[in-house]
Amino acid sequence: MLKALLATACAGVLLMGCANQRFNIAGETPAATSAKLTDSQTFWVDGIGQNTTVDAAQVCGGANKVVAVEVEQTGSDVMLNIVTLGIYSPRTVRVHCK
Repeated sequence: MLKALLATACAGVLLMGCANQRFNIAGETPAATSAKLTDSQTFWVDGIGQNTTVDAAQVCGGANKVVAVEVEQTGSDVMLNIVTLGIYSPRTVRVHCK
């Protein structure tokens, strides 16, 4: 029983995936450490029918200073989603500025 549980847990960790959507503005690619805002957004029941808004122009001090906006479901976000059986589904948003 313990071996089966351990094997299932290991398989779950190995099969756990992350998702990343990045929107590059004006063809520029941001440096990995240039995020001006990094925030965890809360979604419930896998985020069905929910949305949140981040004003990237306000974060960067003007629309012309926005380099990229990125939304990612990190490994820890996925783990929280699994542990809560999909009830709590956090995602991480990053805004990159010039």
